[in-house]
Amino acid sequence: MPELSPDAPPPWSHPVRTAELATRKPNRFDLKPDAQTRAAIAAWAGITALPALRLRGMLTPKGRSDWLLEADFDAEVEQPCVVTLSPVHTTLHETVTRRYLADMPEPDGEEVEMPEDDTAEPLPAAIDLAAVALEVLELALPLYPRAEGAELGEKVFTQPGATPLRDEDTRPFAALRSLIERGKDGDDGEK
Repeated sequence: MPELSPDAPPPWSHPVRTAELATRKPNRFDLKPDAQTRAAIAAWAGITALPALRLRGMLTPKGRSDWLLEADFDAEVEQPCVVTLSPVHTTLHETVTRRYLADMPEPDGEEVEMPEDDTAEPLPAAIDLAAVALEVLELALPLYPRAEGAELGEKVFTQPGATPLRDEDTRPFAALRSLIERGKDGDDGEK
């Protein structure tokens, strides 16, 4: 995935100030970036194309100052196959949940214990819904997209007269399998 410098602006932003949200009912949203923005996101994400992206959901007040984001993320992406470089089309769908807590304790010290609830985040002055979508996209992208039927194959190299070492031979139970096969070959029916 691409590394963004702290100074680089994200390719898409849609901040929502929490102070301006309705506090007695859910605040619905439906974000769909235009073609130019999707092209910028594709370049940022290191993928060939992003034909569709949508984040639809709601921000709901919880208690006096906390917020709950619940959304559906949908995207269509095109990436090059890791074997053949031909285009691989993938449809992504993720359910997104984030809890924004006004009084979330800040971690202190070098060693930080991971919270049980990994959806909880400190409440910012503005929640950037597009940044949430970009994070979900980055995490949902297939790491090694492979076109249907694309295989790496196996090349075997060895010195003349030596037995080649194949991938299969390096697996944990390969030696056990060869002992069992030798036992079957030498088995004359007696135990």
